[in-house]
Amino acid sequence: MCIDTIVNHDLLKINQSIQLKEQHHKWYSNNLGKELDMLVFGHSGYPVIIFPTTMGSYYEAKDFKLIESARWFVEQGMVQLFCPDSINDMSWYNKSIHPAQKVQNHNWYDKAILEELVESIRWNTPAGKVAVAGCSFGGYHAANFAFRHPEVVSHMISMSGAFDIKSFMDGHYDDNVYFNNPVDFMHNADNPALWNMKIILGTSEWDICRPSNQEMSNILNKKGIQHWYDERGWQEHDWPLWREMFPHYLSVM
Repeated sequence: MCIDTIVNHDLLKINQSIQLKEQHHKWYSNNLGKELDMLVFGHSGYPVIIFPTTMGSYYEAKDFKLIESARWFVEQGMVQLFCPDSINDMSWYNKSIHPAQKVQNHNWYDKAILEELVESIRWNTPAGKVAVAGCSFGGYHAANFAFRHPEVVSHMISMSGAFDIKSFMDGHYDDNVYFNNPVDFMHNADNPALWNMKIILGTSEWDICRPSNQEMSNILNKKGIQHWYDERGWQEHDWPLWREMFPHYLSVM
């Protein structure tokens, strides 16, 4: 065997060894009446659900290298990352249906995540809970899900999230809107698990969602709910900021 062949063979083994374990799952959601896709990264560790951004898909966190930013934690078996698809095109961003149907579709998605995903992974750890995370509109999803279901969420990581969905409702407002609008329902939230949740609101000086994070932080402060409001300097609402934030936040879980 020539030297070049040996080198190439060794490089192949190295490349294989550094590949993150990645699995693609597809299942039929009874709550949604459609199939959902999901990528899972890692072999063990605390389950972290990552919600996509505005019209992002289940492979978005991989494509924009958010998963790569967390490589060390995944490889060490400290966390396992679950990236389900979104249905934002059927809910908040669907302009062809009535606002009441938008929020109802989201409620079915919420049930799908709770009953079909969380219930299947939350006993991976003794806590019986999961962590949730998201960037931009994924930050809304993470916060909304965590604050609605604190009994199954131990950590909430929102990076440049916004927490008011009334702009999608064209003036429509009902109980379903209220209970999916954290800036409204959190004023009256009283589930004791909220006070035990580890909450991170990440933003930056140039982040377009900075005011939304300040508002949510103020709401939590008034309720005495401890959280970390992390405002970083001179960075914009984009993936470089979130790739910097995510491994830092995982390190303090």
